[in-house]
Amino acid sequence: MKTRNVLLIAIITLLLSGCVVYSFYPLYTESDLFENDLLLGEWFEDDDNDVVFSGSDDSWNFTHPFVGDIKDSIRDKKSYVLSLTSSENGIVKESKFAVHVIKLADEYFLDFYIEDYGDDDNITLADLHLVPVHTFAKLSVSDDKLEIRWFDPEWLEDLIKENKIRIHHEDNGDYILLTAKPKELQKFVSKYVDSEEAFEDGLEVVLFRKK
Repeated sequence: MKTRNVLLIAIITLLLSGCVVYSFYPLYTESDLFENDLLLGEWFEDDDNDVVFSGSDDSWNFTHPFVGDIKDSIRDKKSYVLSLTSSENGIVKESKFAVHVIKLADEYFLDFYIEDYGDDDNITLADLHLVPVHTFAKLSVSDDKLEIRWFDPEWLEDLIKENKIRIHHEDNGDYILLTAKPKELQKFVSKYVDSEEAFEDGLEVVLFRKK
């Protein structure tokens, strides 16, 4: 499944629609993190690399979070806050994620964890039934372009059903939730990092830096 709608990505993560692989634990441990500015700045989705950013486009804004008191201006360069902003029919929707970068098998990977998905004053009954989970995706960086590819959940489901992989998980018949801890997750990711089949039908987003 491929989409250019940033709002849909937030909804996918929240509603367990089955378009990405979900994990109870993060892909990283604190020792895996390193300072970097790979994602820093504002990005947008567009099929045309030459298109200049306009305020009407969906925006992905990556910043380093402050450590302690904001007045000290000290930022944690090992992590990011991702603000996803989209405007549809005059309504602006913003979701916030904690994002971390790690390197496995000579490739970059991102771990996403949603922290805020809307206005607290408009919480619905459906919102109260949502449980935040981690998702992780392969990251390719080239000049002012990011390509983010999530694992295909149907591919993972087939591996598990065919007993081709052993990884801690829970399956309620509708969704598979990985319950493996970070080091086990990293072994899984590293094993299939070069498998085109693992990513072929997964969610994919291409971002271009704001100019």
